[in-house]
Amino acid sequence: MTVMDQKPAPGHRHGGPQRPPIDATPLLPETEPFRLLGTPDAAKIDPALLTELYGQLVRGRRYNRQATALTRQGRLAVYPSSTGQEACEVAAAMALRPQDWLFPSYRDTLAVIARGVDPVEALTLLRGDWHTGYDPREHHVAPLSTPLATQLPHAVGLAHAARLQGDDVVALAMVGDGGTSEGDFHEALNFAAVWNAPVVFLVQNNGFAISVPLDKQSAAPSLAHKAVGYGMPGRLVDGNDAPAVHQVLTEAVERARSGGGPTLVEAVTYRMEAHTNADDATRYREDAEVEAWREHDPITLLERELNGRGLLDDTTRQAAEEAAEKMAADLRERMNAEPLLDPMDLFAHVYAEQTPQLREQAAMLRAELDAEHDGGQTDHTEHAGAGS
Repeated sequence: MTVMDQKPAPGHRHGGPQRPPIDATPLLPETEPFRLLGTPDAAKIDPALLTELYGQLVRGRRYNRQATALTRQGRLAVYPSSTGQEACEVAAAMALRPQDWLFPSYRDTLAVIARGVDPVEALTLLRGDWHTGYDPREHHVAPLSTPLATQLPHAVGLAHAARLQGDDVVALAMVGDGGTSEGDFHEALNFAAVWNAPVVFLVQNNGFAISVPLDKQSAAPSLAHKAVGYGMPGRLVDGNDAPAVHQVLTEAVERARSGGGPTLVEAVTYRMEAHTNADDATRYREDAEVEAWREHDPITLLERELNGRGLLDDTTRQAAEEAAEKMAADLRERMNAEPLLDPMDLFAHVYAEQTPQLREQAAMLRAELDAEHDGGQTDHTEHAGAGS
């Protein structure tokens, strides 16, 4: 006899009054990724939105190329490119209002700059100069999260606190498909649903968790289906269809804002480049697979729509490219300048009041730096005296 087969003792109640059966049908995601481009509904998209998305995508692609080049020049320690995923990055930033918060992962620097953060400051963490590189409160952008999915519970906490305080704030948290296998993902979605927190989870399913393909880490029909188990709706969208991603995220954000609770959005996209500059993607995927996805490039898809509606002339295209090139030139020039760093800054902005351990570590580093400085002066003096 199993535990489920045992009859409860007379008068025993399992956890109090039972909830009535819940119909999960409204929570289920689409059977196929939602699309707008290439469908009859594309004609209804605001031309101004299409033009803005195009400019952001072109800028984002140039940003990815420039940042990748900076790693090859030794100006960045590492760069996780979002080439091919620009539609998700741009739409995430554009779906938010100024008072809302963005919680990015390490690959989401493009979403961070689309939110208004200085491109150089967005890369400072990846350069190894600062813990974050920008003030999160200025544009309501949390620090880039290098550990997988740890930013998700933070997003839920902020959103829950905002709701308790009556603030008109929604949090949008970004994570990769690999992050959905982490415990933080489960905890965040569970608390978000139980608390009815105004938060949106955007999963960028780019095919691989470094070298592990999706079918090796999840047997779910889609990652969006995971939402049902937590009691929130799941949405499945073509992550390379910029206006579709924008519409789905905007709807989810406004649903959360109006008290409807959290939503899990899975955007199906593809990582065109290696996981980082330290990764060799040819070891786990074929070139033919990458080439097939180039036909579904987010910029190509949007250009096709713009051309079909007569919205992309030479002037519009040139303006987008020139703006992107200007951004890249500024980024290149400023990143090529040698930063003036103080090692003692390691201990700044970690806690409002330093812990005893941090004070001890700071004192040790200060002593080492002073000794190094004094020793260098002594060696220089002795060398000068010997030569006189």
